[in-house]
Amino acid sequence: MPGAANADVVKIAFIDPLSGTFAPVGQNMLKSFQYIAEKANAEKWAGENTFEIVAFDNKGSPMESLAALKSAIDQGYRYVMQGAGSGAALALAEAVSKHNERNPGKEVVYINFAAIDPDMTNSKCSFWHFRFDANSDQKMEALTSHIEKNPNVKKVYIIGQNYALGHQVARAAKDYLKRKRPDIQIVGDDLHPIGQVKDFSPYVAKMKAAGADTVITGNWGADLALLIKAAKDANFDANFYTYYGNSTNVPTAMGASGIDRVKVVSIWNANNEKFAGKDIVDGFKKKYNDDYLLVASYSSLSMLGKAFRTARTTDPVKVAFAMEGMKLASLNGEVEMRKQDHQLQQPLYIATWTRVNGKDVKIDQENTGYGWKTDVKLDTHVGVQPTSCQMKRPS
Repeated sequence: MPGAANADVVKIAFIDPLSGTFAPVGQNMLKSFQYIAEKANAEKWAGENTFEIVAFDNKGSPMESLAALKSAIDQGYRYVMQGAGSGAALALAEAVSKHNERNPGKEVVYINFAAIDPDMTNSKCSFWHFRFDANSDQKMEALTSHIEKNPNVKKVYIIGQNYALGHQVARAAKDYLKRKRPDIQIVGDDLHPIGQVKDFSPYVAKMKAAGADTVITGNWGADLALLIKAAKDANFDANFYTYYGNSTNVPTAMGASGIDRVKVVSIWNANNEKFAGKDIVDGFKKKYNDDYLLVASYSSLSMLGKAFRTARTTDPVKVAFAMEGMKLASLNGEVEMRKQDHQLQQPLYIATWTRVNGKDVKIDQENTGYGWKTDVKLDTHVGVQPTSCQMKRPS
């Protein structure tokens, strides 16, 4: 029987877009997990158990995600993972919880490696859901702490995709800037259909007309790549503070035009203070001619492996309990799975797009000759957020 019932091979269903607008992002993430699973198996992170990552294409759709989840459960999978899109993530989290309530003894654990709507570890938290990325409020706390110290930021324009994450980023940007820099003007706040806009020039024209010197966006994938391209074509020289400036195809869209102007807040930067993970970056590049970006693949499989060893079983219920409060060393430093809400607590990085210089920027992206220079590594406590989660645990 596939899934965690087999103590030797733990099959994990990877449910994310492998076709459609966001396929490049999904494909990169899938390869990241498969590469780290190979490393984990070779180094026995899970003891005698091994990981196998199996792909299910959700086409970026919440409905397709639910269909993929049902298919995986019907095939015996006890672990699922997803990251590209909080809409799909919220649907999966609810469906997993309902399944587990109705099917004791056949519980499923949901590993969330990139969907960052804060509600998932607040009002909609679940014992069965574990998030390995920082949520959008944590990232906005870090980003606005950086903006707070920059007197050149005076007029901010917010743009995002019209779904859960876009709304949360806009809310947090306005709230946190008002608290830290009440002198800053919010001169625009736009939401657009996710994955449907092919030309962002009208949005960029509005930014220019509003006199924006800074843009904050939670856009990712093609929606960010096309936005950056439109800004470049319009010679719009504002600074962009992004959540996903390092996501697939965005670096190529930026090229030289993004130098010193595009910033990213993330849980890891390949050009970190010790170049931790460079061996993985180099090996991934050699194997796939692609960039390893998804440090959550390392953190999540490390923690699952440690939980299997700690619990001495791959049973999802016992593994979930074992992960609560667990600490380990990841590529970005020590991380901890907070017991109250299952939100990983970890350091955050802010980095700026610039030329590779062989010193503090050795690793480029997408063979552009440009990479991310670390501006600051923020200790875990900077991004810590309170939680309203009222966790219901199985007896």
